[in-house]
Amino acid sequence: MNADQKVAIITGASQGIGAGLVTAYRRIGYAVVANSRNIVDGDDPMVLAVPGDIGQPGVGAAVVDAAIARFGRVDTLVNNAGIFVSKPFTEYTDEDYEAVMGVNVRGFFEISRAAVRAMTSREGGGHLVTVSTSLVDQANAKVPAALASLSKGGLNAVTKALAVEYADRGIRSNAVALGIINTPMHDPSTHEALAALHPMGRLGEVDDVVDAIMYLETASFVTGEILHVDGGQSAGH
Repeated sequence: MNADQKVAIITGASQGIGAGLVTAYRRIGYAVVANSRNIVDGDDPMVLAVPGDIGQPGVGAAVVDAAIARFGRVDTLVNNAGIFVSKPFTEYTDEDYEAVMGVNVRGFFEISRAAVRAMTSREGGGHLVTVSTSLVDQANAKVPAALASLSKGGLNAVTKALAVEYADRGIRSNAVALGIINTPMHDPSTHEALAALHPMGRLGEVDDVVDAIMYLETASFVTGEILHVDGGQSAGH
């Protein structure tokens, strides 16, 4: 590959939004490092699969190290991996807490820290994109999800903090706050009820999210933005 080849790391890349992002970043010419628990290499030599649980210590740094070893740089990190558990607050277990905070917060922290180090080690800046939820802004009694708010609310805050901290280094930091997206995690039998949670009356599609992230990727004057892709959910009901 040539020295100008841009490189994106995508977590949670084996299906759904993550798989859509791998395709989208390849379409715009990026090499891609794709991470998820059980991901395997495909036929494209410009997509490097790095399996591992992003919530476990050492995995985030290893993913970035693999990107540097294969492609020599990191330009974009999309923090897409996440765990969502909906329960009444008092029914959450310690295991739920460890799982959600491990992936959503520790996973973000370790891989983002390593990616920013890589971005600051060379000229040209970079871009962090984090997948969040509109439940942070607009809680819903029908979807009790305090751990989502606890973890993703922190990610919204750190998105803005990093945007300010690294603006003068050419590193942008943005997030997409999602409604309910039509991915394999939602049983088709629940789609009608879930669609009703959005003022627009439908589920979001993977392409809706991918298009929003592609906008942020090319929007060079946008940083510190929490872009809602939620069918109007964050505006109210």
